[in-house]
Amino acid sequence: MMDEPNTGSSATAVSDASNEKSAPKAAAGFAESTTAPADTSASALPAEELTRLTDEIVTALKTVYDPEIPADIYELGLIYRIDIADDRGVKVDMTLTTPNCPSAQELPLMVENAVASVAGVGPVKVDVVWDPPWDPSRMTDEARLVLNMW
Repeated sequence: MMDEPNTGSSATAVSDASNEKSAPKAAAGFAESTTAPADTSASALPAEELTRLTDEIVTALKTVYDPEIPADIYELGLIYRIDIADDRGVKVDMTLTTPNCPSAQELPLMVENAVASVAGVGPVKVDVVWDPPWDPSRMTDEARLVLNMW
């Protein structure tokens, strides 16, 4: 899951926009949810703590908006993966709507700052990934409503 050596286990939550087939997943059983439950089977952190961290990280991510789009990046489906390690370090895989996005430099930093603001979170690493490419089917119904894309 992580690019760098992992000295412990981690729990994973994955964003799942409205198109379940196109979003990568770490665990099954969350078709109706926008966030996968954290896989706590291999984590040293208590399940309640992982759930709290995941919920608060998602809440923080929902405060980050693409400056050109009036919807938050989580509802747009730009967050692909959230890994929470045993040391509370967080790795976020995200994408952008296009490789030519004018906000390509600032959005990952905004995501890093939002996640780092959550109480109890350790070091934060944000990676921009292009596979799978983002498309509008990843948006939640909330984002579609805000953008009038029905």
